[in-house]
Amino acid sequence: MNRYRQIIGRINYWLFLTVIALLPAPQLVLRYACVAWIIMWFLEGRWLNISYLRSQLSNRTFALPFLLFGAWFVWKLLSGLWAADPVAWKWQMERYLTFILLVPVGLWGVNECYDWRTAGKVLVAACVIALPAYVCCMTVLFYHPEWVPTSFHNNGWIQYQEWWIFFSENISHLKHRLFLCSVELFGAIIAFLLYRKRLRILLPLWAVMLSSIPLTTSRQAILTAVGLFFIGIICIIPSAKRWRYSGIIVLVGVAVGTGLLYLHPRMQEVELSNIKEMRELSYYHDVRFNIWGAALQHPQDYIAHGLGAGQSCNYLIEKYKAVRFDGYVAQQYHAHCQYLEELMEIGIPGLLLFLLAWISIPLYASKKGRLTAILFTTLFALNMFTDCMFGRFDGIALWAVGLLFILLQSDPQRDEQTAGDA
Repeated sequence: MNRYRQIIGRINYWLFLTVIALLPAPQLVLRYACVAWIIMWFLEGRWLNISYLRSQLSNRTFALPFLLFGAWFVWKLLSGLWAADPVAWKWQMERYLTFILLVPVGLWGVNECYDWRTAGKVLVAACVIALPAYVCCMTVLFYHPEWVPTSFHNNGWIQYQEWWIFFSENISHLKHRLFLCSVELFGAIIAFLLYRKRLRILLPLWAVMLSSIPLTTSRQAILTAVGLFFIGIICIIPSAKRWRYSGIIVLVGVAVGTGLLYLHPRMQEVELSNIKEMRELSYYHDVRFNIWGAALQHPQDYIAHGLGAGQSCNYLIEKYKAVRFDGYVAQQYHAHCQYLEELMEIGIPGLLLFLLAWISIPLYASKKGRLTAILFTTLFALNMFTDCMFGRFDGIALWAVGLLFILLQSDPQRDEQTAGDA
């Protein structure tokens, strides 16, 4: 029996490393790896370790965030009672199943093979490899579109020219640009935690990973990269001098972020003076402002208990139809803001539960895992303002891996293992 568990435990850990290596890969491949990892975790029988669960709950470690995320998922599940479209509700529950599966992983723990430093090196290597792959793919698409085969999208087979336009705008086949940037930024966080005492190694890695951000032209990713970069600078400063220079560094970071946002070509399309009339819906505004304006036209429709899981997109489509935003209807634009989507689907009670789960992550991480928790929650929180990070499996997988990294550092049984790296 022990031999069986050792073999299964080793496979469990190698599948986890496979998931990490595939984080920059297309979500279809990533999904299969995640499912295999979770299945192997259950086969190992970690769920029988009741003593570990009791120690987690009694020692005020990382149990509460997982319990809150589990409660949030249950609230989403219950929202099916008033959901108008049961099929959409079922589809979202299937996609969010990773949340409820990761709750026992967080509560019952993982085997002794798991080492966050080894996993971190795999992540950094995957991020570095992903950048030239991304550049090569985009080079082919822009300069040799005739090499691109036909592809299936939406209503049927379309020619490579149309597919090329769709690809170049969304970067979805290789990786949606926001999620590619999120993985690269998380890799930069882990590289910082692994190598911050060896700047000769850290700075080239940072340069490679952060250089992918401008290539995607994602405004949100650029701002997030600036924020994490300056947070990293603050963390490098010795603690005795940190508070003396933190204010100046924050001001410089805000100035750099604001300047880059102002210079961004997409911002020239936005009439900032008209944002307060966002709910009037005009094509002169940025696409996201139109989407948010449509969602906020009648908040009384959902603010109490929400429309139900998976219902926000159908609700928005009806709003688009009312003002003849045919392009938005064809694209089936979702909320493009995780907080707004949570408010629309599960109301104020569900949104508060969701926010409490996020706030609890750095609060309940141990001292060794708190820096990772702060940087990871900052990365996710900023990106959730302009996109639904859990609208794709990429975001769910990144959430799972990020929380497990924090868990491995926060586990009191691993404090000696991580000593010297915090």
